[in-house]
Amino acid sequence: MQDVCGPRGERILITGGAGFIGSHLADALVAENDVRVLDDLSTGFRAQVPDGAELFEGDVCDPDALDAAMDGVDTVFHEAAMVSIPKTVADPLASNEVNVTATLRLLERARAESARVVCASSAAIYGNPDRVPVSETDPLRPTSPYGVQKQTLDHYTRLYTDLYDLETVVLRYFNVYGPRAEAGEYGDVVSVFFRQGRAGGPITIEGSGEQTRDFVHVDDVVQANLRAATTDAVGEAYNVGCGTETTVSALAEKIRALTGGDAEITHVDRRPGDIDDSLADISKARERLGYEPTVDLDEGLDSVV
Repeated sequence: MQDVCGPRGERILITGGAGFIGSHLADALVAENDVRVLDDLSTGFRAQVPDGAELFEGDVCDPDALDAAMDGVDTVFHEAAMVSIPKTVADPLASNEVNVTATLRLLERARAESARVVCASSAAIYGNPDRVPVSETDPLRPTSPYGVQKQTLDHYTRLYTDLYDLETVVLRYFNVYGPRAEAGEYGDVVSVFFRQGRAGGPITIEGSGEQTRDFVHVDDVVQANLRAATTDAVGEAYNVGCGTETTVSALAEKIRALTGGDAEITHVDRRPGDIDDSLADISKARERLGYEPTVDLDEGLDSVV
């Protein structure tokens, strides 16, 4: 990751900081800041919390746990979420509690602390766009409870700048991948394909494989977060991607080659709530945050290997 000057000398909370993106953020921040991690370890791992960071083991939905972790903080990176689209389809009430209610409670607590909030949103809020690349001003038409919940989180977070003068930034992540990503049943497609390829296959594509995605390496997502923590351009949402589209079939071929080249590639039905094409217009993040992706897909896949 390129050297980016993030916050220094601050007390920082990372919700979900033992998980994939959160732990990489903690790694980037711990040397220059007092870093706290709030994580219930349901999908994160204690071993991923870096030395020097303080782990508050608890649920972001628990008001007492959240209050304790946020006491005296200067900046909050809110990464904790239920990110599985199938799980949100199966149980929209439970996922709303994690993705919306807990976020609203965090924003209220941040208001009491006058703490900046950098909040993880998602490209899922766009749904099936009319055109790609999609910009922050394009219509929001989510196709799953997860997308609706991230849209609500996104709007609430920005609203707190308008209503309460709280410094907030929303980052709309596209398809994030990299080391430590979850490779389970609902993991990101890169991790799932690697797991399947290493096991000898089959590598299973949901749908035709012609659907496209904008794959962004976790190092670039960390870069965007560090810039968001120090920017003056608050109260805004920014796309975080690479601005390059790749078909799922092409991704499967790349990962098959990297895992030995013998795995069969098969197709199954698409999952509910999935979309056809996703590609970020990152010009706003470039202009206002100074964000510039640095890891192309081939280099990024090598980092996962």
